[in-house]
Amino acid sequence: MILASNSLTTPAIGTLFWTVVIFTMFFLVLTKFAWKPILNMVKQREEMIKGSLASAEKARKEMVKLQSDNEAILRKAREERESILKEAREVRDKMIAEAKGKASEEADKIVEKARTGIEREKALALADIREQVANLSVDIASKLLGERLSQTGEQGKLIDHYLKDIDLKKN
Repeated sequence: MILASNSLTTPAIGTLFWTVVIFTMFFLVLTKFAWKPILNMVKQREEMIKGSLASAEKARKEMVKLQSDNEAILRKAREERESILKEAREVRDKMIAEAKGKASEEADKIVEKARTGIEREKALALADIREQVANLSVDIASKLLGERLSQTGEQGKLIDHYLKDIDLKKN
């Protein structure tokens, strides 16, 4: 009962009236002077957050675009590198083939020149051998005939025979 008789637990109607009046006045003063600036600040804060989120989204999209552009540039650079390497290989192979062709032609020319030289030397050697064989044959024949004619006295007969032969050829 002490609680029930206490003025704080059971307020009087006058206290309630003045509390409502003061609260309403306080609410009107706050609404007129403080509520609009507070709402404006909240609205500005909300717009700033939205702007930051939009900027972040824009930056993210730009990063994605840059990343795809970088990948495209890298892909193109790789393709160009492969193209350059392929072209370099083709040039190298062509140069090697040309060098082989020239070397083969030079080798063929050298071989042909050597064959020609060998054939010429062979012909000269054969002519020299024939000449030596002819000289040796003449020497041997003259020695044999000289011995035979000197032994038998047939030298005179042979001279007569040749003289008759020469006379017959003139006629």
